Amino acid sequence: MKEEILQRWRHSHAFGQDQKRPGETRTLIVIAITATMMVVEIVAGIAYGSMALLADGLHMGSHAVALGISAFAYIYARRHAHNERYSFGTGKVNTLGGYTGAILLAIFAIMMAWESMMRLIDPVAIAFNQAIFVATLGLIVNGASVFILGDDHSHGHDHGHDHDHGHHHHHDHNLRSAYLHVLADALTSLLAIVALLIGKYYGAIWMDPLMGIVGAILVARWSIGLLKTTSAILLDEQGSEEIAATIREAIEFSDEHKIVDLHLWTVGPGIYASVLSVVSRSPQQPGYFKSLLPDHLPIQHISIEVHEYEES
Repeated sequence: MKEEILQRWRHSHAFGQDQKRPGETRTLIVIAITATMMVVEIVAGIAYGSMALLADGLHMGSHAVALGISAFAYIYARRHAHNERYSFGTGKVNTLGGYTGAILLAIFAIMMAWESMMRLIDPVAIAFNQAIFVATLGLIVNGASVFILGDDHSHGHDHGHDHDHGHHHHHDHNLRSAYLHVLADALTSLLAIVALLIGKYYGAIWMDPLMGIVGAILVARWSIGLLKTTSAILLDEQGSEEIAATIREAIEFSDEHKIVDLHLWTVGPGIYASVLSVVSRSPQQPGYFKSLLPDHLPIQHISIEVHEYEES
């Protein structure tokens, strides 16, 4: 067979993952800000003998590492988008980055809760003025990072196989993870300011660890939500019911054709693959059934097997 003719049926499995995502640049900017603040606080903490500054600097460092994982996921997915070892492209690297970030958020929440419990049991003296200054500085930096990352949905221009391309609305789990990390930092800084002000002016030192526990609970909830959405994709959970219903409606427009097996799963942000079996009284080529599907469906790879219906 002629190679140029066969090429008509071959297609890339990059599914747009070779394109640079907006979240990648934003994440790198926030990493630069976070790392700079980390260095400033650690140097100042050592120079001035401030454990508060040193501790906050090390805390910033832990989140710089988490954000670094998100940045690595973006770059790796883009550079390996055309690697044939990945059957459906590198779209799930984005989700894996989000999943890893969610685990780190959970660890962060446990550490916050543990440290707060210890301080409730065994209170320590607080240098209020210095601590308030550090918390305020952290809030400003983290607030700027939250603004840069945002929590918007990404709009992608997905190019379909056997379909025209459409405009789809989807989550960037990697960006979501990075956003939750800096939001967690901003939240802890805000709660710390409130607790420290109450402690300074009303002597309620216990407010500081109590606010730490409240913050840990909120961060844990964010982590669990992100773990649920990302793990569902990593485990190839059946995709959108709405899309599956649209597929059935398009093909089962008469009693002639029935779908007996339908698999629909996510292979990247807003990108689906599907395998389905059709039983028909008047069998057609798979291309015919693909042509019945609406152009707007975000299905980038679809395989259809057709069986003839026979009366027993």
